[in-house]
Amino acid sequence: MTIAILMIAMSSLAQKTGTFTDSRDGKVYKTVTIGSQTWMAENLAYKANSTCLAYMNNQSNAAIYGYLYNWETSKKVCPLGWHLPSDSEWTALITFLGGESEAGNKMKEAGTTHWTSPNTDANNSSGFNALPGGTRFVNSFFFHLGKNGYWWSATENDASHAWSYYLDYNSTNIFKYSDNKASIYSVRCLKN
Repeated sequence: MTIAILMIAMSSLAQKTGTFTDSRDGKVYKTVTIGSQTWMAENLAYKANSTCLAYMNNQSNAAIYGYLYNWETSKKVCPLGWHLPSDSEWTALITFLGGESEAGNKMKEAGTTHWTSPNTDANNSSGFNALPGGTRFVNSFFFHLGKNGYWWSATENDASHAWSYYLDYNSTNIFKYSDNKASIYSVRCLKN
C-alpha cells in the first residue's frame, strides 16, 4: 500500500512541457503544466518601459534571469493569453507542491550554476525552474542575485504594498512577503 501511495504522489508531479512564443518580440519561453495550471517555466524577459530593469542594469543578466518589474508594470506586462498570477493562484501551486515548507526545493533549478551553494535540496521536480534573479527594493541598490528569486502576485495587501513570493538558496521553503509596489521583482506569467 505504501509503495502505491508513493507512486501516485510521484506521478502527480509529472508535468506537461511546451513552448510559447511572445509575438511582441519573438522570444520563445518554455512552459510547464503543474496540476491544473500552465506556467511559463522562465522569468519574463520582455523589455516593457522605464519601470523594467535588468539586474545592475546589465543586459546579460536579463538574458539569463529576465527583467525586474515594479508591481504596476508587472500587472500589465504578460503577453496576450497570459496574466500575472493572483495570490490565490500562487497558493494553489504551492499547495499542489506540498505546502510552503516543501514547495521551494521542487520549484528551484537544481545545482549551483545560477543559485549560490548550497541551493538546499533543490531538485526542480515540478519543472518550474525558478532562478534567483534578485531584486531592487524601493530607492535602494540591487540585492541577492544568485541567492534569492522574488516574484510578484497580482494581489494587493494595502494601498502601497502587494503580495509576493520568494525562494532562498539556503532553504526548501517558499516565503510569502508583502513589499512596496515600487520594488522591482521578477514576473512569472500564468496561462489564462
